[in-house]
Amino acid sequence: MGVNFYYVLGLLISFGLLVTIMPTFIDALKKHNINQEVSQYALEEFKAKDKTPIMGGLLFVVLPFIGFLVADYTGLVNKKLLFVLLSYMLFCLVGFLDDYVIIIKKNNDGISPISKLIMEFVFTIILYFVFKDVIHSYIAIPFTDIKVDLGFLYIPFMILLFLAEANAANFTDGMDGLCSGVSAIGVIALIVLCHVNKEYDIAILLFCVLGGLLGYLRFNYHPAKIFMGDSGSLALGALFASVAVVLDKEIALLFIGGIFVIEMFCVVVQQVCVRLFHKRVFSYTPIHYAFVIKGYKETQIVPCFYILAAVFSIIGLLIGLH
Repeated sequence: MGVNFYYVLGLLISFGLLVTIMPTFIDALKKHNINQEVSQYALEEFKAKDKTPIMGGLLFVVLPFIGFLVADYTGLVNKKLLFVLLSYMLFCLVGFLDDYVIIIKKNNDGISPISKLIMEFVFTIILYFVFKDVIHSYIAIPFTDIKVDLGFLYIPFMILLFLAEANAANFTDGMDGLCSGVSAIGVIALIVLCHVNKEYDIAILLFCVLGGLLGYLRFNYHPAKIFMGDSGSLALGALFASVAVVLDKEIALLFIGGIFVIEMFCVVVQQVCVRLFHKRVFSYTPIHYAFVIKGYKETQIVPCFYILAAVFSIIGLLIGLH
């Protein structure tokens, strides 16, 4: 059977598992009071989301793995696939620990940002040295044959890439269906790049993740019945970064994950200006909240971000294919 069969099989298994298991999972979370704790700084429009179950991201990390085992278990011998899969799962673990502390402490603080960054840093270092034989130290310049070899400097570059992408995805997770929908659009672009580069095992895994995300969106789109939590958002960011690394498409990732980049950029600019000049550049960050302050509804903002994500993904594909 051709690879297309396994693409469809992985997607359908993951989608089917998630939509079947999620209702029971949500009920279990509610029963044990495993809920979102809204920050005291949250906009009034979002404080009503308090007590919505979290950790939905666990399902679109675990269940796609099961789908992948059914569709392509022999692919586990592929070191590039293992690099992507372990990146996805290790950053999910960081997010899970953060979500767990939020649940225990009954506030939105979680583990300290420094502790979270240290764990992400350590995991990225481990991933690099375990899989350095499948990771190139150069950056391929699109539309040219130029490859800029960073040598040992690729290590801090990869650390920055992983930490930035994971936490940017985390910033994007703030509205019903926003991060999951944007991620699904980006995953489609990554699938195309994997297929064109004949990384079929990774493409099958991404199809499984896509199926999980589409199933999750059924419960996360407005009004959300569950949130992904850091378990999901950090994992998705690491997934994007790891695929870009093994495909040598780091520059294309800037566009495929364009919404993540914008969200991160706005947060950083806001923080720098507030700390140095005591002035805000934006009315609120992450930037999607600024549109709420301007009077737009969540159900208007999220589809617009989907369209923007699709445009960025097309640009990223054009760059990644050359």
